[in-house]
Amino acid sequence: MCQEFKLETDNPAIPDIAFGFAGGIGNSGAVCGAVVGGIMALGLKLGKADLLEDKLRDLAIAREFRRRFEAEMGEIGCRELTGLDLTQDDQIAQLVKSDIPQKVCFPAVSVAYRLAVEVLKEAGK
Repeated sequence: MCQEFKLETDNPAIPDIAFGFAGGIGNSGAVCGAVVGGIMALGLKLGKADLLEDKLRDLAIAREFRRRFEAEMGEIGCRELTGLDLTQDDQIAQLVKSDIPQKVCFPAVSVAYRLAVEVLKEAGK
């Protein structure tokens, strides 16, 4: 997305800050890390609005991203998407041995990327 919108990403910490999103925020099964990452990417492009009207408009863009992700993927929670409770060691082992990352996680990242770009372009950003 940074290349798509010509955003400066000189900071090498940018990819690292998303580390804890895996497994629905630290393997807790909460919101899918792809959704959280998508919202953060939107924030990189939208920046910080000064006027309340502009903030509300930008929040509507984020809300639309979330709505579309859920419509396409069926859920936004990691536990629901994967069908696993990643707070349990045996479930993590099951994930590692399964094709869930290829069938769920990697596609979720792709969907989040595509939708973030779509909602920004549609909003004229």
